Amino acid sequence: MRIICPVKRVPDTAAEKKVTSDLTVDRDAVETVLNANDEWSIEEAMRIKESRDDVEIIVLNMGPDNAQQTIRKALSYGLDGAIQVSDAAIAGSDAVATARVLAAALNDTDWDLVIMGNQSSDARSMLVPAMLAEFLDVPALTYAKRLAVSSDGSVEADRETSMGHQTVTSTLPAIVSVVEAINEPRYPSFKGIMAAKKKPLDVKDIAALGLSADDVGHAGSTTQVLEANPKPPKQAGSKVADDGTGQVGAQALVDFLVANKFL
Repeated sequence: MRIICPVKRVPDTAAEKKVTSDLTVDRDAVETVLNANDEWSIEEAMRIKESRDDVEIIVLNMGPDNAQQTIRKALSYGLDGAIQVSDAAIAGSDAVATARVLAAALNDTDWDLVIMGNQSSDARSMLVPAMLAEFLDVPALTYAKRLAVSSDGSVEADRETSMGHQTVTSTLPAIVSVVEAINEPRYPSFKGIMAAKKKPLDVKDIAALGLSADDVGHAGSTTQVLEANPKPPKQAGSKVADDGTGQVGAQALVDFLVANKFL
């Protein structure tokens, strides 16, 4: 079985986000890290690998050359190799264009199961897994909080919903996106970190995948950011001095809720 784990290079969650002149996220302005949601998908893939002896796990990344640090971080968890799509034209790709590139990369290699995080910390659209499945015309088992892969070539997942969960099954190949509740990610070992430096990395451009500049980036995107404004500076709050009866504070709270249309 060949499992593909897409990973993304994102700005540090705690860092102040910035945008470029074309209103895309500036990933070079702050420190970048492996998307946290991808750690859960990697962990789930590793657990499948450890439960059977026929599993190979490949990292899939779409990003610039300096995203290879993120790829090596993913490999340090024990994955076997990586594929990177690196092309200047993909900058500015929205969810649709991103899914199109990932689908082309998957069409260019063998795979049985894709396990990915349900969202990235810099976009949080939660659209790419389902769009990827649509491009590939395969089942999508999204928001999985439990995953089981059978030897008969089927996969079962408990999907997290607003009402609880639902259990779904599918034959392979399939796309699975996982949520935080699915597991507790491990830490890479020193041996894994050193081994990651030597694991194979296959770098491709969009032409190698049969795509053109019109399919990706701003040209291939179906959405467009029209405006971006910096976060306003923090303002000092107001204090209410109560007379000890609680009535002054209570009235101030009611007035605040009414003024802000919470009541």
